[in-house]
Amino acid sequence: MPILDSTYKPPIGFKNGFVSTVYSGLVRRVSGVNQERERLTLSDGDFLDLDWSFSKEKSDKLIIILHGLEGDSQRPYMTGTAKLFNNNQIDAVCVNFRGCSGEENTKFQSYHSGATEDLDEVIHHILSSKNYDEIYLKGFSLGGNVVLKYLGEREQLPSQIKAGIAVSVPCYLKGSSDALHSFKNILYHERFKRHLKGKLKVKHQQFPEMVTQEDINKIKALIDFDNVYTSKAHGFTDAFDYYEKSSSLQFLPNIKVPTLIINALNDSFLSPECYPVKAAKENTNLYLEMPKHGGHVGFIDKKNVYYNEKRALEFVVKNN
Repeated sequence: MPILDSTYKPPIGFKNGFVSTVYSGLVRRVSGVNQERERLTLSDGDFLDLDWSFSKEKSDKLIIILHGLEGDSQRPYMTGTAKLFNNNQIDAVCVNFRGCSGEENTKFQSYHSGATEDLDEVIHHILSSKNYDEIYLKGFSLGGNVVLKYLGEREQLPSQIKAGIAVSVPCYLKGSSDALHSFKNILYHERFKRHLKGKLKVKHQQFPEMVTQEDINKIKALIDFDNVYTSKAHGFTDAFDYYEKSSSLQFLPNIKVPTLIINALNDSFLSPECYPVKAAKENTNLYLEMPKHGGHVGFIDKKNVYYNEKRALEFVVKNN
């Protein structure tokens, strides 16, 4: 499809990518979302916590929402999407990745940018236990990569899946990793590294034979975390093997349902490859919108309803 012209115009003071990113991550609050938690036992014995919120009227439509690195279902970008869709007669379920719901998961493995198997289990659990005619997928950052990879790597999807939306998505993981290791992103890099090392210390207590304190001490940068833990725990040779096999960019040509990517041009987490112009032009199901502003998941708009939330709703309504 042709590249979409973006109509996003941030409020005064939020044209700067850093400001919009930090405000949206640390300051924004969303109220009025009543969530009910369901624990899903996975096929390997581990679990995921799903946080449901519902339209006031019975709905046959559902949006499944996936968070980013070290996020959870309570993040404002998650509840903001759920609230808008609930207010428009669409149910929502916010998925917490393994170990992200406030309780450690039971396995040494956790989650990563290419782990589509858990999303597949969530979808099949919903299809077997609920009555939804239309299901939409929306992912942010890491979760966006999971959504795109899921939609593009499978020969056949459940017929109920009608659309996908990926926001601020690092669809080329090596490039995004390089960007996060650059000086301009040092504050984000150190914050992510601190959180991830903290979680790995808990894994060390759970599985001392799988990861040692010496391993943890080797982690000086995010790529070290992916070498020490992510790759080894999930069957990859090293960090670069993980990035190569898990990047959704290679799967975009195969996407067969209407799918919208919204990546801001001033998102400091993204490399040039994360703006897949060629793939969007060659795949009639793939829509790419590249606003000048918005930072990373920072599409601030009027009345605390973010631009990406409104666009996601417009997109699923238009294409279904």
